[in-house]
Amino acid sequence: MFTGIVEEMGSIVEISSHRLVVRAKSTLEGVSLGDSIAVNGACLTVVEFTSNSFAMDLSQETLDRTALGSLTVNSPVDLERALTPSSRMGGHFVQGHVDGVGTVTAISGRPEARSMSVKAPPDVDRYIVEKGFITVEGVSLTVTGVVHSTFSITVIPYTWEHTVLHSKAIGDAVNLEVDIVAKYVERLLPER
Repeated sequence: MFTGIVEEMGSIVEISSHRLVVRAKSTLEGVSLGDSIAVNGACLTVVEFTSNSFAMDLSQETLDRTALGSLTVNSPVDLERALTPSSRMGGHFVQGHVDGVGTVTAISGRPEARSMSVKAPPDVDRYIVEKGFITVEGVSLTVTGVVHSTFSITVIPYTWEHTVLHSKAIGDAVNLEVDIVAKYVERLLPER
């Protein structure tokens, strides 16, 4: 379980169809084999680490459901270690299970409040509501508006500068995870 509060930006050292190696600093503090680390919002398992990097295996399922396959060597990535019982809950409950890949459709505004619009796939769109939670590339954000299958978020300067959101351009693919509560509520409702 994660919060969507990014701890640091790392960078890709190596990526292949089955392995991802990430350069990091603070994310490596206290790391152990088998630990979960969210990379751009996708929960992955540490299978090897050194003093300045960690490796994670990639399954075909992960590559099919996330935008991780579009990363290249030196791409920046958002990193967050899993919660511990003594962690503060700053964002919202995030599982690190990417629900789909969206596409950035607009970026506007001034440095003090940038707006980003993202087109969500239909199987994800139905869970997105104004003032609801969403993670984009693993960043916990509040939805500021929804028009058809496109939602908007506002990104404050700190988040813009300390996450990979500042490196995104119109047309870029981004990992999306919706609030788990919406999916549970839908499952509990009687079939129509």
